[in-house]
Amino acid sequence: MAERAKISKEGLLSAYRILRFIKPYKWSFILGMLCLVISSSMFMIFPAAAGEMANTAIGKGKWNVSVREFGLLFLIILVVQGILSYLRTVFFATVSEKGVADVRTELYRKIITQNMEFYESRRVGELTSRLTADVEQLQSAFSITLAEFIRQIVILVIGLVVIAWMTPHLALIMMLTFPVIVISSVLFGRYIRSLSKKRQDSLAETNIIVEESLQSFPTLKAFANEKFEIGRFTKSIGHMVDISMNYARMRGLFFIFIITVLFGGLFFILWRGALLVQSGEMAAGDLFSFIVYTGIIGGAIAGIGNLYSTLAGSIGATERIQEILDKESEVDPEHAAQTERLRLQGEIEFKNLSFSYPARPDVEVLKQITLKIKKGQRIALVGSSGAGKSTIVSLLMRFYSIRNGDILVDGHNIESYDLTAFRKNIAVVPQEILLFGGTIRENILYGAPHASEEQVLAAAIQSNAMNFINSFPDKMDTIVGERGIKLSGGQRQRIAIARAILRDPSILILDEATSSLDAESERTVQEALDHLMKERTSIIIAHRLSTIREADCIYVLRGGEIVEYGTHEELVRDPEGFYHHLISLQLENDSKPSVNGSAELVRE
Repeated sequence: MAERAKISKEGLLSAYRILRFIKPYKWSFILGMLCLVISSSMFMIFPAAAGEMANTAIGKGKWNVSVREFGLLFLIILVVQGILSYLRTVFFATVSEKGVADVRTELYRKIITQNMEFYESRRVGELTSRLTADVEQLQSAFSITLAEFIRQIVILVIGLVVIAWMTPHLALIMMLTFPVIVISSVLFGRYIRSLSKKRQDSLAETNIIVEESLQSFPTLKAFANEKFEIGRFTKSIGHMVDISMNYARMRGLFFIFIITVLFGGLFFILWRGALLVQSGEMAAGDLFSFIVYTGIIGGAIAGIGNLYSTLAGSIGATERIQEILDKESEVDPEHAAQTERLRLQGEIEFKNLSFSYPARPDVEVLKQITLKIKKGQRIALVGSSGAGKSTIVSLLMRFYSIRNGDILVDGHNIESYDLTAFRKNIAVVPQEILLFGGTIRENILYGAPHASEEQVLAAAIQSNAMNFINSFPDKMDTIVGERGIKLSGGQRQRIAIARAILRDPSILILDEATSSLDAESERTVQEALDHLMKERTSIIIAHRLSTIREADCIYVLRGGEIVEYGTHEELVRDPEGFYHHLISLQLENDSKPSVNGSAELVRE
């Protein structure tokens, strides 16, 4: 059984801090609470007035009011109740909708401005849950649960005061017995719900077995495991039946409890009240009012118990939200928007760079890397999987903090530059292009959101993208689909190149930009890349000879170290070199030229 949520001091502190988001709407909150208290107080007039009306009808009324006037009183109370309920709903909706929208916006802002280490330690589903489930739970607390919790407290307090004033003898009996009965009923009901949850979990496990066996049907048949799967399913069903029978027995006991104890307590109080009416110590209308108040108080006690659990869950959600809100952001978007444009020349130097990922501090990914890239130079990084190629460019883009060594750009440590201004000088064309689900124009504009239409068209032309764009009926307004699914690989690559052209970077990073394309697409994309790389400092991570052979310098990495460097012609002349070995290894696996007409190195 899941551990019941509890309200802790830390949780209350987090809840208090999250209340700052409703501070701008405090008057709506105050007015909503005022309507709630007045409405709840007026509601508690009904039972007393109804009882007194019954006394008046039999000639024993204490108030100088006729039955007709009681009807008018009830009508006035109902109208005022309706107005107050409407206002309360509107006021609380203002607080919950606008306040929670501010929470959601700030939470998204915090998430989106975190560094790479933050994302590596959390799953995307977890972050999405914070933005959806936790925030929705918080919204429910603001709009419904908190108000209802206070309402039940008001009703409970007023109800106890009224019955203590009206019928002190019966009130004493009720307060000694009824709360115990109601609380016992709530606890029993919570245990019943926990059994129901266990039954649902068991049924879900059974469904998982069915889903797995049907999805893996060919494997099941290939291994002739029909009997094994039937046994697994039968065992799971048997376990579910055991839980269900226990659940049914507990429900039966719960019904016995309700009938004998709960209703027994009510009937006992009713019996005592009837004796008081018979002896003339209480009017019949007062007994009627008392019974109604007792039911209302019992419902309030039960409601407070259930609402407490809900509030505890909401406070737990605020703790998880506050944990993210308390994290320091990597960048400040507002400050970044006001930062002056930084234009780098693109001269890069890595000096004695060593690095281990925060999640794996014992594994040294880079070891004393030293290399220098001149302005406008085109260099390539090659090597087998895990050699450290992608890590080098990740550190250049400041995805991680550098602890050992330095990276200089234009003679200055990269840590000295404003992060946003620095990254605006870099463009990346990766192997797997993930476009956003909007139009082609919107995806190109992602490189420079404020660019003009003329600049967008120029970038599309230079990336060799206009031919296929003009073939679509909607041209630039063509919807690319989720993650760009409606475009081919080559088309997505050219959109990414157009995006990079529009950015006009000083430093260009090509990470396997053509490795997944066919020969025709590669040729078109390569032409666009050649145009893009002109007069820019370019770092190429690639395995295709056609992509790297024109590089000014090729750096060969092995085990996090640079083992060779030079031009393609210089490196292939050394038969003992690792670069020569990588090419030879690929050619041994493929005696024919690849579909692209060039040898490939081992893929990372």
